Amino acid sequence: MKAINTDHAPAKGSVATMLALAVWLKSNPFETPVGGWTKRSFDVAVALTMLIVFSPLIAGLALLVYSSSPGPVLYPHRRVGYRNRPFRCLKLRTMVVNGDEVLKRHLQRSPDACREWEETRKLKDDPRVTPVGHVLRKLSLDELPQLYNVLRGDMSLVGPRPVPNDELQRYGKSSRFYLRARPGITGLWQVSGRNTTTYQRRIAYDRAYVTKFSTATDIAILAQTLPAAIRSSETS
Repeated sequence: MKAINTDHAPAKGSVATMLALAVWLKSNPFETPVGGWTKRSFDVAVALTMLIVFSPLIAGLALLVYSSSPGPVLYPHRRVGYRNRPFRCLKLRTMVVNGDEVLKRHLQRSPDACREWEETRKLKDDPRVTPVGHVLRKLSLDELPQLYNVLRGDMSLVGPRPVPNDELQRYGKSSRFYLRARPGITGLWQVSGRNTTTYQRRIAYDRAYVTKFSTATDIAILAQTLPAAIRSSETS
């Protein structure tokens, strides 16, 4: 896979940018998702195979989540998909059910954590995450239910990281590149040091993936995903 230049960080979102995005969506009504039917056919074949193979594992993990922490097994979080279409992105629940309250209290008590959250929208030591959830996240096992999202057409195996609407506005002018593709279970950011890169660089990775898409790049990213997850678990 060729190296991709991500040195040029996109600007933050604004009203003008979102209006420009609306104009772009209206003026490109028939554009197909990045990769077209070739990518979609590959997604369906691989996702269906993986769901069959990993269904016992998913069931076992679901039972573990259910027995270790009160609350639902799945967490369907609202995300923005291709052409600004909202969808419910499925994950095994890794957080306590009152996560929003826990996060709010934590950020109020810790200026450092508040700064980290504003810069990356992530916390290295997240008080919302359960002990079982911590293990699932380290190994990226919480994302296995997203194979169902791939079959539905909400997501792709490889693509930009799925984000909520308020986060997409931080993409600025790069938001239109995000909306040209189905969000992915894995992607260029995930295999390029997800825990060590900045948020703006992550946006640049998503933009670079869309503008330089190729089937060979998808295969390379998929091949690197498991080793990247192992490296991430060892350093986190």
